[in-house]
Amino acid sequence: MSDSTFQMIAIVIYMAAMLGIGYIAYKRTNDIDDYMLAGRGLKPSVAALSAGASDMSGWLLMGLPGAVYLGGMHAAWIAIGLIIGAWLNWKFVAPRLRSYTAIAQEAITIPSYFEKRLKDRSHLLRITSSLVILAFFTFYVSSGMVAAGKFFESTFAWPYLSGLFFVAGITLLYTLFGGFLGASLTDMVQGILMFAALIAVPIVAAFRVGDISTLGQRITDANPIAFDLFSSFHDANAFLAIVAIFSTAAWGFGYFGQPHILVRFMALRTPGEAKTARRIGIGWMFLTTVGAVVTALVGIAYFADKPLDKSSSETVFLLLSQVFFHPFVAGLVLAAVLAAIMSTMSSQLVVCSSALVEDLYNIAGRKASQKTLVLMGRACVLIIAIIAALLALDSSSSILKLVSFAWAGFGAAFGPIVLLSLYWRKLSAVGAFAGMLTGAVVVFVWGNIPALSGAMYEIVPGFALNLLVTWLVSKATWRENATIDEEFSAMEREVNGSVRV
Repeated sequence: MSDSTFQMIAIVIYMAAMLGIGYIAYKRTNDIDDYMLAGRGLKPSVAALSAGASDMSGWLLMGLPGAVYLGGMHAAWIAIGLIIGAWLNWKFVAPRLRSYTAIAQEAITIPSYFEKRLKDRSHLLRITSSLVILAFFTFYVSSGMVAAGKFFESTFAWPYLSGLFFVAGITLLYTLFGGFLGASLTDMVQGILMFAALIAVPIVAAFRVGDISTLGQRITDANPIAFDLFSSFHDANAFLAIVAIFSTAAWGFGYFGQPHILVRFMALRTPGEAKTARRIGIGWMFLTTVGAVVTALVGIAYFADKPLDKSSSETVFLLLSQVFFHPFVAGLVLAAVLAAIMSTMSSQLVVCSSALVEDLYNIAGRKASQKTLVLMGRACVLIIAIIAALLALDSSSSILKLVSFAWAGFGAAFGPIVLLSLYWRKLSAVGAFAGMLTGAVVVFVWGNIPALSGAMYEIVPGFALNLLVTWLVSKATWRENATIDEEFSAMEREVNGSVRV
């Protein structure tokens, strides 16, 4: 059999496993709470690995290695910022959010949490946050589809659109029927597969490239600044260099506002289990990001004689796996790339579905049976997937650019609101609305002006201005509410009594 046949066999086995898990989840999904939040029954290991897998997506195996391959270790500031941000998110947000969403009238989505936490009877906050989710997640899902198309194009010489629709179709199937539980269980398996691939590829490649003792020299010969975390200091004054590093590391701010990650916190069995999940999740994240960076560095040495151009740099992980592994094993490694892509897409589709059904349809006063709501949720998954596919038709789209824009949007629009809602009693609904709108608008404007986005990642001004506006408007509009005060105190008592961090 040819190499491509072995690889396709491995990928087909993987796809079949994902559909099987989706079917199991389908049999365990009975109502809308199950479909959207798995009945708040996620074990710490499932929550941690599914959060990691849905977070990293094709960016971890394609976007990050490609950025480091082209720019050296300076691009690794993204990974450093993300690890710090993820740790802070698990420690300071996860236990409180799990507790508060249950206390605040069993909120099962981020928009419904905002409304119930702040007692917003106008529904304006819930509607606005739902629209923000739909807008930015459509770009995010589209980035996964672009990654899928590029994957099959570079690996099997498939037409870009064929690969895109194949992966989108499989992901859509198990998400349609399995819902949040299906996405979380498949994410856990996909997280394990991604971990194995990102450990195996750089280790094997490093030993196979040649003399391991001279590998570092070969890398620096090909790219003199490959190991220089502070390469930006060479081309700019100290202030601009610090701004560049901070801008890159500022990806970490985005964690506080990512709905597909926050919903994993909400689905934990108890607030106290956030500690165990944090240890598992951050350990997984550290090792996989190190693996991605090392893969890129080894790729610099291996392709020194014939360097990859900018358009193909994001496939360095795929190319190395095909060179150094048996075709069937390489197929399993390639399946890890699909795992990264599909895990994120499935999680985001479920969150979009919840925004449409739970946060827009239900607040319109419509009444429907649980069975009808689940069917509507599945229909919404399909609609969002179609729109995202249309956006992904352009094969020249950059995976990292699409992800960075959506990541900034959520971080700037939701991050400050989430933090303030959990740690500040005097947050007002008007303040949260004003801040959220400010963050989203700043990201849209800043991110689409090259001169501004080139100088500073749009999440920084968006996050800062959201925080400032929310604080100022809340100070002016806050009114004491006995119910809010009682719920906030109940959350603090539960967290302080069950979590030792």
